Amino acid sequence: MTRMDTIQRHDTGPAVEDVQQRLARLGFLPEDGIDGVYGDATAAAVRAFCGVAGLPPVGEVNEKVWSALVDASFCLGDRTLYLRMPYFHGHDVLELQQALGALGFACGALDGIFGAYTELALRKFQLNLGLPSDGIAGAYTYAAIRNLHHSWEGKEAAHDTLHLGFARAADVLEHHALCLFGTDEFTRSVASRMSNLALATNPASKIVSANSLLVAPDETMLLVHIVVPDEQEALAVPRVTFESEDTLALRLETAIEAAFRAKPLRISLELPGTVWEDAGAGRSAQHFAITLLDALCTALSRLDSDRSDA
Repeated sequence: MTRMDTIQRHDTGPAVEDVQQRLARLGFLPEDGIDGVYGDATAAAVRAFCGVAGLPPVGEVNEKVWSALVDASFCLGDRTLYLRMPYFHGHDVLELQQALGALGFACGALDGIFGAYTELALRKFQLNLGLPSDGIAGAYTYAAIRNLHHSWEGKEAAHDTLHLGFARAADVLEHHALCLFGTDEFTRSVASRMSNLALATNPASKIVSANSLLVAPDETMLLVHIVVPDEQEALAVPRVTFESEDTLALRLETAIEAAFRAKPLRISLELPGTVWEDAGAGRSAQHFAITLLDALCTALSRLDSDRSDA
């Protein structure tokens, strides 16, 4: 991927004007400061934006500053949002999460990232209003949210702090060796998607699927068998059911701790089936993969914290 050129003092042209327009839209630069010339006023506006965005207060626009500037420029309804990899992220996602949360549909952490919990909250909102429950924030969904603006604007969003979010768990992913596997096409797909998500989050991840494992797992690797309700285990190992999602991480933590105290080092994760709500096989597998990986990271992080406190 080609790296962008840093936009800095004395630069001129459309790229500088684009930066200035975004800064003006966000209130960091007056409208009459949009002249296509990167001078002192633009540099000061960039530094002010960096301070608000939690970035080093540089006076130039590098890739990180540009990415944050683009994210901050999106407003609710500017684009269609849905669950994908990499995740949509930006101010419009944060506004959507705040609106859904204030309307009683908690999205988990208000982080501006359109992940599994935001999609689930959106589906529940759509179902509640009689809209197609597809988890896609498009024109009809935005219109419904705007019609309810008096019910959510300026109000605190309900949020669930139970979930860590594996996108913010890079250290967990590389400190724990797990082998995920399934015994049919659907559960193997979930295992593979979990591994791919972990690697996309952190290339040093040690969470892999059996399909991608080049050598046999050793005795220090936790085996995670993904099963469906009627599937029986040949061995007596801790078995964690998917529902209820609110307590999934806590129940996983208990099961993993029990597995570490006994042999084999293995647990089972039981899915509720092969279909999530009214989604197709692919979207169902992706939802289960994201939700399970999130819960696994939360459970492992808690175990790490407990051990460091001991």
